[in-house]
Amino acid sequence: MTSKSILVLVAAAATSVAAINAAYAETYQWKDSTGQTVISDTPPPSNAKSRRAIGAPQPSVVSEKPAEKPADDAKAPESPKTTAEKDLEFKRRQQEAKDKADKQAKEAAADAEKKDNCERAKRNLTALENNQPMVTLDDKGQRKFMDTTQREQELERARRFIAESCK
Repeated sequence: MTSKSILVLVAAAATSVAAINAAYAETYQWKDSTGQTVISDTPPPSNAKSRRAIGAPQPSVVSEKPAEKPADDAKAPESPKTTAEKDLEFKRRQQEAKDKADKQAKEAAADAEKKDNCERAKRNLTALENNQPMVTLDDKGQRKFMDTTQREQELERARRFIAESCK
């Protein structure tokens, strides 16, 4: 490379840096005490009526009044959800669906067991009412035929069970 091309390259770089700095330099605008609008690259004095920064990468408004806080009950707009938040919500919905399915399965099993117990109690009541010979086991495990008082007690107990569990 020749010294002339290096000089051109350095000049281009310096111009680029100056242009970038000019693009990011802050410019201020305010009204002075006489009410005239002043635009400058120096910050406004503290007695300026209204002031703001212009030409900055993110313009901001500066005023004497403190910024008003949003009302507590006013809901701020939600920002877009991150992938982690979406994933967490998805997993939570999956867990809720699983819990709901488990609960329904338990309820269905309990209903089926209740229905089965009711059917058995009805069959037992029918057998007791038909005066078929019935046996029970005593303390020693020996078979013993029911007499009429035992049959009446079992009939009453079966009717109460059916009334309570077959609703």
